[in-house]
Amino acid sequence: MKLKYFLGLAAAALMTACTAEKPADENPVLTIEGGQIQGVLTDSTNVMVYKGIPYAAAPVGDLRWKRPQPVVAWEGVRQCDKWGNASLQSDHNPGEFYTEEFYFGGDPARSEDCLYLNVWAPAQTVGKTDAKLPVAFWVHGGAYMGGWGHEITMDGDAWATRGVILVTINYRLGMMGFLSHPLLAKEDVDGVSGNYGTWDQVAALKWVHKNIAQFGGDPDNITIFGQSAGAASIKNLVTSNESKKLVSKAIIQSIGGLGEVIPAPAQDVAENMGKEMMDAAGLTTLEAMRAATPEQLDVAFGAFMATGKVQGLPLVPHIDGRLLGKSFTEAATDNTIADVPYMLGSTLDDMMPTMGEGIDAFAALRETQTKNPVYAYRFDRRLPGEPNTAYHSSELWFMFKTLKNSRRPFTAADYELADRMMDYWTNFAKFGNPNGNNVDGEWKPDTKENPFTMHLDIK
Repeated sequence: MKLKYFLGLAAAALMTACTAEKPADENPVLTIEGGQIQGVLTDSTNVMVYKGIPYAAAPVGDLRWKRPQPVVAWEGVRQCDKWGNASLQSDHNPGEFYTEEFYFGGDPARSEDCLYLNVWAPAQTVGKTDAKLPVAFWVHGGAYMGGWGHEITMDGDAWATRGVILVTINYRLGMMGFLSHPLLAKEDVDGVSGNYGTWDQVAALKWVHKNIAQFGGDPDNITIFGQSAGAASIKNLVTSNESKKLVSKAIIQSIGGLGEVIPAPAQDVAENMGKEMMDAAGLTTLEAMRAATPEQLDVAFGAFMATGKVQGLPLVPHIDGRLLGKSFTEAATDNTIADVPYMLGSTLDDMMPTMGEGIDAFAALRETQTKNPVYAYRFDRRLPGEPNTAYHSSELWFMFKTLKNSRRPFTAADYELADRMMDYWTNFAKFGNPNGNNVDGEWKPDTKENPFTMHLDIK
């Protein structure tokens, strides 16, 4: 699908991190929702990866623009050795900064049939339901218009070798994930429409809670984290009553704290925009909307964007009174977000100082509400090569330790920084403290009386 108006505002990094793989000598068959599966052992470490596990039914045909439905069962043992489809989205154009930085390997297979997730787990704990390893649940960014869960910056080897199971997901994007329309609301049991991509994220999180023990994970110790639009998604997940009780910790990267970098419109605003878009394309019935090809919907979207009526991101999560009753900032102020430890940060050259101010404001607010800490960071490493900046998404190479996949001339000091950041992120997933179980470590909580931001740079 060619979304010519793909908005790179969030421009979250993407990846196809594939090391050579081979079947494991000991590869237990796991039983999960839908049937049985086997993974593959990564060649670089003693880690099992399970690619392309379906967590819901394919949202196609009559399920287009409906909440995710239970996964369709399969027969036999499913070999999870291939990535699942990414959501429909635009091609990346050669010569553009983020294409040259992250997408030089090409775009993945894309389809409406995209509700898949990936799991990396230590091989020795796979199938051991009493292992109780901490779990990290990653939501990719991409302005709610692009991205997938196996991008070039994202890989689970370094997480799993540190004893944390990593889950990455695909979810519906753009028109498929966030279109609202009065006719869709009319057929909905709650009388609302849109937010389908957010419902996908909730469904994936619930799937993890129900099934992760099969991989050796602890369903009661799930850290959710994301960057850019993925971090905005984390804000939604800790706000929604559908998901916040499943969260034990949260990491919010490059989307600030208090204040909405990606504002959420009201239901009527979102529905009116969707209706105008569909009416202009002659798609005035649900039957016509669901029969339209992705290319037709792309043309409808492009024509609407060409009117100039929308500034910023047009297809985003919105306040619907059902899944999302209020914004993150409103919920934080009301003290109704998940009461868990938080870690927030941004990069040096990314909308500072605005993001930093919002993070400090969030930390000061939480200090009056709870004993759970807030940890703040700023990624200060200006990457070697050109441009020499700590750009939006640049930290992803480090907190997944995927520097080898980059074209940048990274140094030994960069790898040392990646190891340090991997320790911080996985420690937070284990203990709710980036220092590990050392309460008095070097990374202090961010408080009003003693503000503290951990500056992440090479030594």
